[in-house]
Formats: sequence, structure tokens, C-alpha cells
Amino acid sequence: MLYDKNIREPLFDFLDEIYGTNRTLEELMIGKSRADICMITKENIIGIEIKSDADTYVRLKRQVRDYNKYFDMNIVVCGSSHGNHIKEHVPDNWGIITVEETDVNQNDSADSSKSLLSTSCDFYILREPTPNPKVTMLNKLSLLWRPELVEIKDKYNLPKYDYLSKANLILKMEEKIDHELLQKDICEALLERDYNTIGEKIAEYHKSKNITRRQNVKTAVKRKRRSRKKATSR
Repeated sequence: MLYDKNIREPLFDFLDEIYGTNRTLEELMIGKSRADICMITKENIIGIEIKSDADTYVRLKRQVRDYNKYFDMNIVVCGSSHGNHIKEHVPDNWGIITVEETDVNQNDSADSSKSLLSTSCDFYILREPTPNPKVTMLNKLSLLWRPELVEIKDKYNLPKYDYLSKANLILKMEEKIDHELLQKDICEALLERDYNTIGEKIAEYHKSKNITRRQNVKTAVKRKRRSRKKATSR
């Protein structure tokens, strides 16, 4: 029996073989679900749900709903025990990859483009994923952090919009920037995200916002003293 922990590392090797340049983010919160893997390529954001032999379908309906909101394409990777029934539980546009335990001494494969032998698993593409019609640009933009959004906004010379919340900034960007350009920018931002520096950028942004708010408060107090007649995202 294969468990999630047995599948992940060999799966990453398989994805590299099939998709080439990519980046994977694990355990990403999307709506009320947690995506096992979010894979970013130069063109698409792909959600990947793992159903090992030890897993059930109890949460899959909700997970499918949330995955469809955020990802350009989706794939379910399932243990062989689910192979005969998984099609009944995911939409037709979802890709399906089955995984089986393999003999580490075997090194032959009938179709190298469809399977990749690893130290513990053999993967087979049962069905290729196709574009997800339910994903929205608003939800994809929400995967970015505020500094990443600001960098894209500045690229197109939009106003600062410092007064806007992250949600409202996303609305403005979705309205004013061509969606094909945004798609490339989102993928590029996620591919290049540096977790060693992004925290500092977010902290700097929050610090600047706090300074602005304090200055505004002081100005308001001064105005009140001069004339008594005048009466939170990344």
C-alpha cells in the first residue's frame, strides 16, 4: 500500500520529466481546502490532489470545488486501489495519474513518455488535464502577495492605489490589465518568488502603511485643535 509520503518525492521527479521547468508549492490554502501541490509552469497554474491507497473520497467533492476556483488545470494522482473509480469523482477536464509500487530493480518501460520509473513508484497518465472553465483571474491574482501585485501593477504604470485593500487592488488590476499579460505575470511571479526576501518586503510594506496612518492621525488632531468648529493583506 502506498501512502502520501511514499508518493510525493517520486511524483516531483515525474512532473519534472513531463512538464519541464516548473515550481511546486505544497499545502497551499485555497478557499476552505488545502491543495496538496500547486505546480507553476511558464504558462499555467496546476492543482494536484493526491489520493493515496489509504485515502477516501470524503472531502474530494469540496476539494474539487475549491481547486476549480483557483487553478488553470487540475490533476488527481491516485493509488492503484482508486484506479477503477476515480473518474466518477472528478470532472472530465481533470487529469488522472495512477501510481503503483514498483520493483526498484526493474528499469524497462513500455512508454517512456507516459511513465517514469522511480525508486519506489511507477506513474501512468490515465487522462491528460484540459483547461478548467471555472477558474477566474481574480482568484489567481489572490494567490499573489501584496508586494508581488504592486510590482505587476507598476509594470503597467497604473496609479499607486495605496489606499485600496488587497482585494480592491486585485479588482482594479483585473479590470485594467489584459488577462493574457496577467496570466504570464502571475506565473512568473510565482516561479520567481523568493521566500528568503518576500517576508522582508511584506514587513517593509506594512511598516510604511503604519507610518502613513500615524501621520494622518496626527494631522487630524492638529486640525481639530486649530478649529473647534470642525467637528486591514499582504
